[in-house]
Amino acid sequence: MKTQILYEDNEIIVVHKMPGMATQSADVASLDVESELRNYLSGAPLYVVHRLDQPVEGILVFAKTSDAAAKLSEQSVDGRMHKEYTALVTGKMEPEEGTLTDYLVKLPSGMARVVEGKPNRMCKKAILHFHTIEYNSDIDVSKLKIELETGRFHQIRVQFAHAGHPLVGDRKYGSEQSISLAGELGIRFVALCASKLSFEHPATKEMVEFVIDEI
Repeated sequence: MKTQILYEDNEIIVVHKMPGMATQSADVASLDVESELRNYLSGAPLYVVHRLDQPVEGILVFAKTSDAAAKLSEQSVDGRMHKEYTALVTGKMEPEEGTLTDYLVKLPSGMARVVEGKPNRMCKKAILHFHTIEYNSDIDVSKLKIELETGRFHQIRVQFAHAGHPLVGDRKYGSEQSISLAGELGIRFVALCASKLSFEHPATKEMVEFVIDEI
């Protein structure tokens, strides 16, 4: 099994999703995290709570009961489930920390874009906060910590590309430079990792936190 289990009990299962794997897929021939876990659990109930884009690595929590799924989904929607990401972006962020606020629209093509000017009813407000961990001037790449205030479709990738700092290796929203850098650095997928996840355990009500090695 490619998916690494970080924690498991009667209510939840927390995993480390590998880059390039879908969280779930309608294609029965495609390998995805949900299918791997269903096989691992031998058909026992499993509920998807939240997702990561296929090229993105990181932590996911799945529920093993409908009650746990409802409680976790509520936290994911209202922001009590805290998600922190690590990313590599092209260029130097100035200022080194701040907030990006945009209005995004999802396109029929399966991509998203920032809407300039007055937003319409199809737009969703997207807010994230970032701070620079380090800047490598030799390759002109910044390593960032990112916290989402909203959870929009492709939000991190779209907002940083719009700000002129596309994620290294992002073939949907990246630039020629960001894609070229991925090859030089040996990065096969987008350089984005959901590196920290914390939430209230649906049964014990205690706050739990999971962290994996960042990019």
